[in-house]
Amino acid sequence: MSLLLAPHPLTSTTTLLTHAARHRGIEVVASTQGHQERDLHWYGGPLMADRILRPRGLHVGLLEPPDDWLTTLDPELTHRRIELTTLDHARRLDGPLFVKPPSDKSVPAAVYAGGRDLPLSGERIGPLTPVLVSDVVEFAAEYRLFVLDGHVLTGSRYAVFGRLDPAPLTPDAERFGQDVLDACALTLPSPVVVDIGQLVGGRWAVVEANMAWFAQSYAADPDRVLDVVLRASGPRRLVSARDAPFLR
Repeated sequence: MSLLLAPHPLTSTTTLLTHAARHRGIEVVASTQGHQERDLHWYGGPLMADRILRPRGLHVGLLEPPDDWLTTLDPELTHRRIELTTLDHARRLDGPLFVKPPSDKSVPAAVYAGGRDLPLSGERIGPLTPVLVSDVVEFAAEYRLFVLDGHVLTGSRYAVFGRLDPAPLTPDAERFGQDVLDACALTLPSPVVVDIGQLVGGRWAVVEANMAWFAQSYAADPDRVLDVVLRASGPRRLVSARDAPFLR
């Protein structure tokens, strides 16, 4: 029987996934103690995964999108300039600019008046820390899509004008998300999360892509979210050749 490892602290998504997993007969635990020989799946943060999984030789294949994925998209899908660079270089740029780390939470994702306002050092950051720098745009609404094999499996609105406001996925959002996947699904892992949004003025744009095993579900269907999480963080030996380039 498979095992879902979801260490503390618990979140609302962890609780929802726990109920969905147990309904399928999948045990959910917060520790690996006594379970080292089981087929493991993971739901939790990347830093905790590095601390728990690797040192104990637990062969979980964590799939994640490439750091530069946003920069490879057609500008018609993003409607803003985006650059992957280092924190040191970003500090030399004039603003305003939006800066975020490509995957973890090392640098606060925010609009900065100028690069000089960015932190230069601190816990887990330094001059060579990678960051995504983009033009500042305003999203009227943002949506999270849980994707499997190039198709939107489930999703949710998560923000309105930058404020948390979960609600069901709309047909227009799902339609745009599927258009994005039709254009570039092969540049992402088969199980992945893609965030999209509707800009002020009505145009749709890609926000970012994220690892499914560290994404909040909001109002998405927990059972379908679980399908994506299990594929994105299962036994390494089961990772397909197609997804192997996206292993963490």
